[in-house]
Amino acid sequence: MTDAHVGLAGQLNRLPQRQVLSDDVYETVKGLIMDSVVAPGTRLNIDALTRELGISQTPIRESLARLESDGLVIKEPLRGYRVSSTLTRAEFEDLFEYRLHIEPWAAGRAAERTSPQDLVRLKDEMLSYTDVPDRPDYDSYKAMAAHDQRFHDLVLELSGNETARQSFARTHCHLHLFRLYYGGGTATQALREHKAVVTAVRKGDPEQAAAAMRAHLEASRARLRPVFDHQ
Repeated sequence: MTDAHVGLAGQLNRLPQRQVLSDDVYETVKGLIMDSVVAPGTRLNIDALTRELGISQTPIRESLARLESDGLVIKEPLRGYRVSSTLTRAEFEDLFEYRLHIEPWAAGRAAERTSPQDLVRLKDEMLSYTDVPDRPDYDSYKAMAAHDQRFHDLVLELSGNETARQSFARTHCHLHLFRLYYGGGTATQALREHKAVVTAVRKGDPEQAAAAMRAHLEASRARLRPVFDHQ
């Protein structure tokens, strides 16, 4: 098991000498994990991160607690934090099996029960992200990852089943899947599929909404499966 200070030289830039927000540190360390600069299984040395970033330990510890909640790091008693493993093929298949049970149903329910105000929220979310990432790294893809999270969460919220929504949130699937792969055409295809879901929900057609969400998830699974052929 390696420590995070190994191999970080030249990878981290000291954060600006001002009052550092914990969000800055969180995004910095998350970027290292998402881009595999800090490899899965690596122990995160708080002292090393403090020195490299030129900040106190408090925002580092706060950020690691958030990353633990995200499922990106694991806290071990008396040993500190280590970077979690990426999804195995079996975990990947289990995640999509779960999503294919929950999300098409949620999209259908959303189509049945959404109010005009809900439909405005759904349209606004679609319009909130229209760019296409231009580099295969987390800094370029993080806005897309955030949109993906908000979109799927909103569909589940509009289904009216808070238990399903909270259960889905605990999977942190958007982070784990984006951690596996940043593909050049992935964002464009996913946005097109999101639009098909929104169109069906706005029409109030539950069968079409469920089918559009199922097609999106199956296409996403197909795009990502080849990753495991190279592991």
